[in-house]
Amino acid sequence: MISFSGLPLVIAIVGPTASGKTQLAMRLAYFLPVEVVSADSRQIYRHMDIGTAKPTPQEMARVKHHLVDIVEPNQPLTLAQYQTLAYAAIDQIHQAGKLPLLVGGTGLYVRAVLDGLKIPPVPPNMQLREACYAEAQAMGPLHLHARLRELDPASADHIDPRNVRRVIRALEVCDALRAPMSALQSSSPPRFGSLRLGLSVPRDMLYQRIDTRVDQMIADGLVAEVRSLLNHGFSHELPAMSGVGYRQIAMHLRGEISLEQAVALVKQQTRRLVRQQANWFRPNDPRIAWLEAVATPAEAALRAIRTMLDAHADPAAQPLALDSQQGTPAL
Repeated sequence: MISFSGLPLVIAIVGPTASGKTQLAMRLAYFLPVEVVSADSRQIYRHMDIGTAKPTPQEMARVKHHLVDIVEPNQPLTLAQYQTLAYAAIDQIHQAGKLPLLVGGTGLYVRAVLDGLKIPPVPPNMQLREACYAEAQAMGPLHLHARLRELDPASADHIDPRNVRRVIRALEVCDALRAPMSALQSSSPPRFGSLRLGLSVPRDMLYQRIDTRVDQMIADGLVAEVRSLLNHGFSHELPAMSGVGYRQIAMHLRGEISLEQAVALVKQQTRRLVRQQANWFRPNDPRIAWLEAVATPAEAALRAIRTMLDAHADPAAQPLALDSQQGTPAL
């Protein structure tokens, strides 16, 4: 087992949407005996493949992925449930003698796993959620966020007013425990060490990648995917369907906007998502080793992994071998 400061190791690959996290994970698999644990709050849903940029079936056949396709779009999955599943997957991978790669851009998922957040065990209150969604639709998300600020100013400071799902969850916790969610959250270090690799892309280049990715999603059948979800009874009002891409295409299918307008909105909202992700993965975070993702980040990632492991080497552990596991990789 690969260890870090005497503990089992988890390597996290983080960064904004379209920075190349999945591609880096697949390339590292040529050198390291890895399995991937997804840290993406949209890839948990079944039937939602194109709009979530899920790993391809070929990628998942070559490298085992955990926490992808685990719930239906109409099934809730709380942060506490995700954390429990992630820890179970990490333990399973360690027991198999392999290295877990935590890969994704959902900052709260990454923090829950690597920082060991103690999450209030509050089950979903569907009646409260429906009332809050109706309130947000009738009076706007800012009204709902203002109510959260009255109850829990600290949480309101860290939750984007447009992220209705997270605002409602904070209100749900406040209602159930009669206390602010922020006052109840603490952390306990998990039973593993972690190395965090961040992928950095110049903002103008990242926006170009996003535009190209969205155009490719349309070409790959995103409209048909959303239509199929709606035809199978998954309402456009579900939290799962509020994700970037699905919400805008559903608006088009309801005749509210043209396809051209929907595509432009998807690109715009994805850029906004990138700016939100920057609040979770900051360039000055000393825990993250940032890699330039414009050329061959796999080589830089391997160097960073070797450097950090050497600095925290367990004298009794075997040195990390970085020989190709599956033939010659395309770095």
